[in-house]
Amino acid sequence: MPRQLPKFIVLGLFCLSFVACSGQKAADNSGQGGAQAARGGGGAANARGGGRRGGGGPVPVVTAKVQTKSVPVNIPAVGTAEAISTVQIRGQVTGQLSQVHFAEGQDVKKGQLLFTIDPRPFEATLQQAEAVLARDTATAKNSEQQRTRSEDLYKRGLIPRDQYETQNASYEALQATLQADRATVENAKLNLNYTRIVAPMAGRTGALGAHPGDLVRANDATPLVTINQVSPIYVTFSVPGRYLGQIRQYQAKKPLAVQARGQAPVPPGAQAQAPQLPTSGTDVAPGQGATMVAPPGLVEDGRVSFIDNAVDATTGTIRLKASFDNRDQGLWPGLFVQVNLSLTEEANSIVVPATAVQPSPAGQYVFVVKPDRTAEVRPVTVLRQFGEEMIIAQGLRDGEEVVTDGQLRLTPGAQVTTGGPRGGGGNGSGEGGGQGQGQGRGNRGGRGRAGSSPQSRGSE
Repeated sequence: MPRQLPKFIVLGLFCLSFVACSGQKAADNSGQGGAQAARGGGGAANARGGGRRGGGGPVPVVTAKVQTKSVPVNIPAVGTAEAISTVQIRGQVTGQLSQVHFAEGQDVKKGQLLFTIDPRPFEATLQQAEAVLARDTATAKNSEQQRTRSEDLYKRGLIPRDQYETQNASYEALQATLQADRATVENAKLNLNYTRIVAPMAGRTGALGAHPGDLVRANDATPLVTINQVSPIYVTFSVPGRYLGQIRQYQAKKPLAVQARGQAPVPPGAQAQAPQLPTSGTDVAPGQGATMVAPPGLVEDGRVSFIDNAVDATTGTIRLKASFDNRDQGLWPGLFVQVNLSLTEEANSIVVPATAVQPSPAGQYVFVVKPDRTAEVRPVTVLRQFGEEMIIAQGLRDGEEVVTDGQLRLTPGAQVTTGGPRGGGGNGSGEGGGQGQGQGRGNRGGRGRAGSSPQSRGSE
């Protein structure tokens, strides 16, 4: 036992030295963790301070004034232009086409010569009919003279009655023959006249169905050419049948105005703009629903000239036609156009830009800028939309100022400004918020490392 005592003393001194070193290391780690935690707390405070600095100040917005004005009540539709009159030119006699007197697609006038069919066979037929008429005329004249002599002889009793009656019958038969000959001559003249085909009306010609040298048959199934009258022109369109009563009511007062809009011209090779078809609600008053503004292009004004006498039971629509002067021939048969049928005008309508009205689960609303330059949420009732404007039925007054852009950053009671560059306040807020978040993440990491020291100390 006395021999092992020095060994126990050395082992005890070694353990005491080890414990002392471990305690010093834990104290050092604890000091470092506290310093980092202090720095982290300061970073969080800086972050909060930076966020407050970035989000403060008025919110920049764009505003517009509420206006009171007259707004037309329109019914939008899609229409098709069609010629007022279409004539298919066909030959009325059979013969060889000798000449065409116009070019395909040319505008022609009424009575203008279009085609010439070889007239020689018809001239010969006319001459033959005239010769037969001349022969029968001479025969009838001779018969008339014989009838006069027979009548004188019969009165004196020199010839029997039956001979006199036979002579009278021959005379009457020759007179009927003369009438037939005259009709044949007139028919031959008419056929000769049919060899010259003229335009029955003014219009624009289409593609040729025959060319010089072709055999033209009378009343052939294929027309020689088709003429469309495009000035003036019709635009046919259909509107929901529920509007029929209002259409008839306003049409009785004056002819309803119709505006037709076509697509903007597109350079060759360029991509055409997608058509913006007008829409209309299914159970709303005329004019409600979006009426998109067409791109600048064809615009023609006309009048309603026809209302169909029945509503289409399949589609529930009523067909109408509007007449347009079309002096510059901008409307073309078969062309689709956007149509706006104007019923009347609503005076003293409250109007705001469509971008001012915002949707929400509770309904539509706008941000109204009060005189103290603070934002107020105002519920509104929208009557309908016309182009890029909303007609308000309830909720706004003339002259009030509403926000049209920047609503996403607004809250009730927030200060607003309409001056200075847009988005400046957003950049300052974003930078302060981002800096605070970055420091906060570093502080949270520092606090995590400081909190791990007791566990390390315990494990050791």
